[in-house]
Amino acid sequence: MSRGRWSLRLLTGCLALSLGSGYVASAAPAPSGQPATARPAGAAEPFCYSEPSNPQADVSDLRAAFNASNWMRTLQAMYQRRWPSGEKLAIAQAKDKYWDQFVNKRSFEGFAESMMVAIHEETHMWDLDPSRTKWDVSIAAWINGSRQATQVPVHGGFPRKEILPLIKDRLTASMDNTYLRDATQGTYRLQGVLAEQNAGLTGLPAVTVVHEYIKGVGASNARDIAATNLRYLLLYLRVAKTKHPDYWAKIKAEPKLRELVLTQFLRTAYWLEKSAPYTGVVGGPDADKITATNYAPENIAILEEFTGRTVRKDAQKHCTAD
Repeated sequence: MSRGRWSLRLLTGCLALSLGSGYVASAAPAPSGQPATARPAGAAEPFCYSEPSNPQADVSDLRAAFNASNWMRTLQAMYQRRWPSGEKLAIAQAKDKYWDQFVNKRSFEGFAESMMVAIHEETHMWDLDPSRTKWDVSIAAWINGSRQATQVPVHGGFPRKEILPLIKDRLTASMDNTYLRDATQGTYRLQGVLAEQNAGLTGLPAVTVVHEYIKGVGASNARDIAATNLRYLLLYLRVAKTKHPDYWAKIKAEPKLRELVLTQFLRTAYWLEKSAPYTGVVGGPDADKITATNYAPENIAILEEFTGRTVRKDAQKHCTAD
């Protein structure tokens, strides 16, 4: 599938939702608030996901000077102060011709709101670049500015629509219709699950750190999207084990894939916690309900079996317990 066709399809789906060894897990925070040294998923000690962000950093000068011609410079400067990973992604993707499709340049407030879609889509562009990803064979994932997952084997898989029977509520109905019931999207396999999960999750900090400037509803389901895509990943693992045991054995034997899944689980918990005070601006009331289902015993059990790690279920959900 060409990059252009993929990006257009993803943009359509994302806009519809808006309107209606690669790992990065760090030990407990180091002194002075700096991220601690990353530990592999097989390490014996507990570890936690974290990354630098400063939502209180002053960007009033950037807002005052913003115009349609300096938006990329503004984007990089804004995230340099508030979310360095966003700045580094913007630098890495600065020459991508699709940026203009995703960014609102009419006002700083519209610009900030559009970052959920823009960063989501540019994460796709980085992850799915043919130099990094071989469709249904191996994947890449931009995790944050200091670490990216690369050459992670996925071994094909089965259509993601097979997880639908495990969804017993309507909390994720709009996304289910787009990503699971759609005649094309529903056929995507593990590649599609992981790609959407990473892009949706990266779009959450993109708007969390500029929450006070968001006046519309264009980012109002960012938390819901992150929680839903984690749901899909956990359910996909459950179906793999029960319905496709040979495939389950293949992916469970891939250390880089196990590391990525664990990292994404902890990373989702981290940003859902960071964004929780801004529910209403970057998420709706269903986000926490979806998250609660992700911590159901059967979902935690499959995560822990697949990764070989025990995760915490208390206030430190972004950490492992062992």
